[in-house]
Amino acid sequence: MDARKFRNALGKFPTGVVVVTARMPSGELIGMTMSSFNSVSLDPPLILFSIHRNAHSFAAWQSVSRYAVNVLNEDQEQVSNQFARPNGNKWEGLTILTGKYGAPMLPNAGVVFECENYAQYDGGDHGIFVGRVEALHEHAFTYQRPLVFFEGRYRQLAGAATAHTPPPEAELLHGW
Repeated sequence: MDARKFRNALGKFPTGVVVVTARMPSGELIGMTMSSFNSVSLDPPLILFSIHRNAHSFAAWQSVSRYAVNVLNEDQEQVSNQFARPNGNKWEGLTILTGKYGAPMLPNAGVVFECENYAQYDGGDHGIFVGRVEALHEHAFTYQRPLVFFEGRYRQLAGAATAHTPPPEAELLHGW
């Protein structure tokens, strides 16, 4: 399969944008922007994200036991760009919040999932990280629209007035 064609096809699926953050045992803060975030289970509460094995901080992520998944709002493009850099001080200019279980969190994220490392799996050229959600932090900004990524660009969702709700039978069928 042509890798570029496959990647472009995957880009047709819109995703939200998160920044996953953690504190290393040494105290050093790490963080990374990603769109490979997904729910896994409600009971127990599990989420997942994946990281390319060639990422500069891949080994560091394998060693952390707790982290936070910060769901970005559409006004946080700059934060997304800042944490997408492979090197440099990604935390520059940001107030660092500390979660209930010690994970560093970003201010103004719509919601933050504070997690304990639950499992790690081989995902080909990526590592798959599954976290057990230990705490949720919802902010007053939760009702803002999320930052969306589609076809290699940031996008915005339509306003609530143009949103459509699936019919009740669809919700039951698919577990929404």
